[in-house]
Amino acid sequence: MLEWLLTPFRYPFMWRGLLAVLLMSNVCAVVGTFVVLRGMAFFGDALAHAILPGVAIGYLVSGGRTSGLFWWALGAAVLSALGISFISRKVNLKEDTAIGIVFAGMFALGVTLISTVRSYSVDLTHFLFGDVLGVRSRDLWFSAVFGALVLFAVAGFYKEFITISFDPVLATTLRLPVNFLNYFLMLLMAIAIVVSLQTVGVALMVAMLITPAATAYLLVPRLPQMIWVAASIASLSGIVGLYLSYYLSIASGGAIVLTATALFLMALALQDLHRRIMRAREVC
Repeated sequence: MLEWLLTPFRYPFMWRGLLAVLLMSNVCAVVGTFVVLRGMAFFGDALAHAILPGVAIGYLVSGGRTSGLFWWALGAAVLSALGISFISRKVNLKEDTAIGIVFAGMFALGVTLISTVRSYSVDLTHFLFGDVLGVRSRDLWFSAVFGALVLFAVAGFYKEFITISFDPVLATTLRLPVNFLNYFLMLLMAIAIVVSLQTVGVALMVAMLITPAATAYLLVPRLPQMIWVAASIASLSGIVGLYLSYYLSIASGGAIVLTATALFLMALALQDLHRRIMRAREVC
C-alpha cells in the first residue's frame, strides 16, 4: 500500500502537480465560500469562461509561447468582471442578464480567436481542460504569489465580506464601502480563477470554485468551519484526482472535479440520512 502511494511521486512533475493542486484548492475554497453564500455561481461560471479571449490573445501575441498567458488571462478576467458590474449598475438590466451578455460575448470572442491558431487543438486544449501534470516551477511561483495575495486579502477584509454577504443593508448602515467591496471580491474571484487555470482548465474551473464550498455548506453551520471544511474537501479532491489521473491515465482536471462532485453527492446523502433520523426521533 505504501509503495502504491509513493510510486507516483518518484517523478518531479507529480510533486509540482501536487503543490499546484493544493494551492488551487485552498484559494478556490476560500473565495468559493463567499461565492456560494452570495449566490454568485453564475457569475463565477461566466468569469471562468470569459478569460478565454485573454488566453487566445496572449498566445497569438507571444507567437505561440505560453509564458505570458497568465497576465493576459488575468486582464480578461478583470475586464469581464468590471464589464458585468458596469452593465448591471449603469444600465437598467438585471445582473444575470449582464452576466449572460458578457459571458456569451467573451466566450465567443475566445473561440473565434482560438480558431485562427492552426495548431490550437494541441496547444490550447490544456487551457480548456487543465494540465496539472504539465505545471512548471515558474507557474508554481505565480500561483503561490497570487494565491497568497488572495488569502491575505480575504483575511484582511473578512468581517466586511461577512457583512455584505449576510446583510447588505446593515453594511450600508455601517457606511461600509459596499461598491468597493463588491468590486474587490470580484477581483479576488478573477485572480483565483486565473491561478487555477492550468490545473483544471477553463471548462472545469467553476466546479472547483463552487463544489467544495457547496459541500461544506451542507456539512457545517458556521462560516469559519465552512471555509476550513471547503479547503479540506478541495485539497482531498485534488490529491485523489491526481492519483486517479496517474493510475487510470485519465485527464487530471476531470478526475479532480469528478472527485469533488462525488464528495458533494456523499454529503447530500449524509444530510438526507440525518434528516430521516431526526424525523424518526421526533415520531418516537
